[in-house]
Amino acid sequence: MPAETIDTERLILVRPQMQHLATYVAYCASDRARFVGGPFDAAKAFEKLCAMAGHWTLRGFGRYVITLRDTGKAIGHVGALQIDDSDLPEMTWTLWTDAAEGQGYAFEAARAYLAQAAAVTGTTELLIRIDPNNARSHDLAARLEATIDPMAPPPYRPDVVTYRVRTAGSV
Repeated sequence: MPAETIDTERLILVRPQMQHLATYVAYCASDRARFVGGPFDAAKAFEKLCAMAGHWTLRGFGRYVITLRDTGKAIGHVGALQIDDSDLPEMTWTLWTDAAEGQGYAFEAARAYLAQAAAVTGTTELLIRIDPNNARSHDLAARLEATIDPMAPPPYRPDVVTYRVRTAGSV
């Protein structure tokens, strides 16, 4: 059974909730969403957050919202999604604000998620798909010891770079 929350030194990862919507809508409307097909309007942002929440029901695992331990403020999301049963789950992360960048939050959240991911996804590897121009995410993939997998064609965008990363605390 996946954890309701995952705690780290500075963060608490929680399942998506309605209270995260306003911050997520602001992220989706911003240029920060450009690497994931955005910006998006409020209706599309709502649908995307609903999909994050619903993934937990349909798959039994999903993405967590990254919140700051000291304030509870939502700053991003991290975790796996699996759109296609025939493909490995995909590890994702996004920081929702510029202020959250450069603090090590995405790395801390991703490591914490990977430490428990095998138990909930049933696999020891996850895919990571990154826009070729998203240098910060490529750097994070390297820090997570992910390796480029040129044989795994992404199903939704032919230009993304696909990595594989080990789960179960292997980073």
